[in-house]
Amino acid sequence: MNSTTQPGSTYFVTGCGGFIASRVSRLLLDSGHRVVGIDNLNDYYSPELKRHRLESLESDRFVFHEADIEDAQALAKIFDADKFDAVFNLAARAGVRYSMENPYVYLSTNSLGSLNLIDQMHRTGVSKFVLASTSSLYAGQPMPFQESLPVNTPISPYAASKKAAEVMAYSYHHLYKLDVSICRYFTVYGPAGRPDMSIFRFIRWIDEGTPIELFGDGEQSRDFTYVDDIARGTILAAKPVGYEIINLGGGGTPVSLNTLIAMLEERLGKKAKINYKPFHQADMMTTSADISKAKELLDWTPEVSLEEGLDASVDWYRQNQPWSQQIPLP
Repeated sequence: MNSTTQPGSTYFVTGCGGFIASRVSRLLLDSGHRVVGIDNLNDYYSPELKRHRLESLESDRFVFHEADIEDAQALAKIFDADKFDAVFNLAARAGVRYSMENPYVYLSTNSLGSLNLIDQMHRTGVSKFVLASTSSLYAGQPMPFQESLPVNTPISPYAASKKAAEVMAYSYHHLYKLDVSICRYFTVYGPAGRPDMSIFRFIRWIDEGTPIELFGDGEQSRDFTYVDDIARGTILAAKPVGYEIINLGGGGTPVSLNTLIAMLEERLGKKAKINYKPFHQADMMTTSADISKAKELLDWTPEVSLEEGLDASVDWYRQNQPWSQQIPLP
């Protein structure tokens, strides 16, 4: 995969049944590595979709533990059983709106779970930590968002819980020389995506003729980034960096939801019905990533265009019908 990961290495990937983590795991396996994965297969969205992703990882070099990163004793057993070259922490409670309904589970998974991992790393001598974080931290900052911007005003419990994980990782870097790469992701999409996110929902709703629930006027825009580009950048971030925060995003002009809907209408051959709702106070109008650090530090740029990525997303939805039409939407 890159010069910093040697074939035959063993990596611990948390949330491996998840959208991004399953692709990180797959790319690591394809590069000759051994992957130990953990996922609690919670029901925030369909566990069946998570198992669908896990099926793509079946290999004699893949070991799966159905467990929770909040369970320190379970983690200790896993860390005692293997020597890891790095830990990729992609296990998280995601979603801005749901974090307002149940903030406690966000803090326990995203913050305490991350602390459990880095504490086990310190105990067993694992030196490299890659943490998945979020562009939601940049709310209120000037665009394009740069890693040097102060992000001390999170506007959702989700963003706050991710900030807590970032700063705890810094503490372990300062105290114990833990090498930390924090990857802030920008609106990730692709095949087998999360059913609580817009592209999965829009494809489904347009195809079946259900009105799209659109919060705001549709002119809010996002820096959409294809999942395999994100996975590739996450793996590149396993190189020694000290402590760095790195944006992984499309890096181009943000695309409005109205434009996105029109692109999906073209691919599905159907016209969307739209039910407009008030803009949500925990949302951001626009996200735009400055990815110059990722280019310089990781030699990473996104390779998959939005057109190609939407083609792949619609193809996955169609190839997996009727099951893909029946996946519950959170």
